[in-house]
Amino acid sequence: MSHAPAPRTLGQLKATGYRPSSVKDELRRNTVARLRGGEVLFPGLVGYEDSVIPQVVHALLSRHDMLFLGLRGQAKTRLIRMLPNLLDEWIPVLAESEIPDDPAAPRFSAGRRLVAEQGDDTAIRWLHRSERYHEKLATPDVTIADLVGEIDLVRHAQGKFLSDESTMHFGLIPRTNRGIFAMNELPDLAPKIQVGLFNVLEERDVQIRGYPVRLEMDLCMAFSANPEDYTNRGRIVTPLKDRIGSVIRTHYPAQLQQAVTITRQNAWLNRDSGVTVEIPHFMHEILEEFVRLARQSPHVNQASGVSVRCSIANAENLASAAERRAILHKESGAVARVDDLAYIHSSSRGKVELMLPEGESSEDKLIGALIGEAVKAVFARHADMDDLADLIAQFKGGVALQVGDDVPTQIMLENIGHIKGLKAAAGKLAKDMKLPADEPAMLVAAAEFLLEGLYVNNRLSKVTAPGKTFFRK
Repeated sequence: MSHAPAPRTLGQLKATGYRPSSVKDELRRNTVARLRGGEVLFPGLVGYEDSVIPQVVHALLSRHDMLFLGLRGQAKTRLIRMLPNLLDEWIPVLAESEIPDDPAAPRFSAGRRLVAEQGDDTAIRWLHRSERYHEKLATPDVTIADLVGEIDLVRHAQGKFLSDESTMHFGLIPRTNRGIFAMNELPDLAPKIQVGLFNVLEERDVQIRGYPVRLEMDLCMAFSANPEDYTNRGRIVTPLKDRIGSVIRTHYPAQLQQAVTITRQNAWLNRDSGVTVEIPHFMHEILEEFVRLARQSPHVNQASGVSVRCSIANAENLASAAERRAILHKESGAVARVDDLAYIHSSSRGKVELMLPEGESSEDKLIGALIGEAVKAVFARHADMDDLADLIAQFKGGVALQVGDDVPTQIMLENIGHIKGLKAAAGKLAKDMKLPADEPAMLVAAAEFLLEGLYVNNRLSKVTAPGKTFFRK
């Protein structure tokens, strides 16, 4: 953050050649400048480069208010919170005004009085763009007083007229004057309160309780909402949507690698326990395939969607399972393995809204089935069943291989060596996926992935107990 500019009075500000500018003109001007400079407007957002971001840019260039419409976990709030980065870093406001007001062109009566009384000696202060963003979560109990304001009867009792702005206790929207006001989950706002926003969006003013108090405001408004057909929630009243300049549709990642990148960006994977935890790319693929299948399943409520937060929480639990195993066996490094997928049930519950009868068993059975299908799909991408025929034959003589939390990495590696061809197949798989095949933990993870792939394709059987899993024919 740079230091605030030097001027401290209106006269000093005028001497700099300052000219008033509306918030939307300011956003447009800075957007144009960054586009010309080849800058990234919304850094860190993956998968929206050719779809959502152009819509946002067009809305900014058109000086529109915006509604971000999409299912949960589609970065709507994150996008909105990045809009203030397109504001000027510092703007001048009247130092003694309760509401941020432009010293060179005050919109509120209190500000106009100050300038009229003090002239060029009127004190100003500098407002950073981080202070020009306010956000409100729409809930059914939100009132017009919360958003717009209310008559302060104490001030009225002191002899001030109801038509005077000074009798008001201002709400969040007037306090965001010269900034960006955001409201999340707009359909949850009661319809009568939505109606109260009509004038804010179109005429850029508000009125209080029918009294002739009119506040002219300068602000940009942004909203987020799930589609209106989402469960039994409220809806956005049509005239309100009509007054919002651009409705921007968001979406889930279209490509697997985009989904993996988003998960790795947001999940807490660098642990502080002294154990180095690694999640191989094929395990990330399984997590994303699990979510993709859930988004297509007829047993999941698709109007609700399956959030990206599901992948993030699952990746964190996967890392924690590997970390715990390494701590228990006093190992310095851990690589997530297929048997760790048993622990993503807890982080998937509640994030997959079922269309099945309610019940613990229904949810867990569906999660287990989706995990199996995800492993099968990823296995088909990376392994050829015909190349593993000799490996499968090794189990026909009654051989069983134990895996799971109870088995340290080194013991697992020795056990894998007893199955002819398994170690070589795991090493080849690791090399093909550009993973370090010389690391024991990675080799074990690749071998277990091959065994699980054979199991989900009905080439091996599996017996599971707490902490233990046996593969056999």
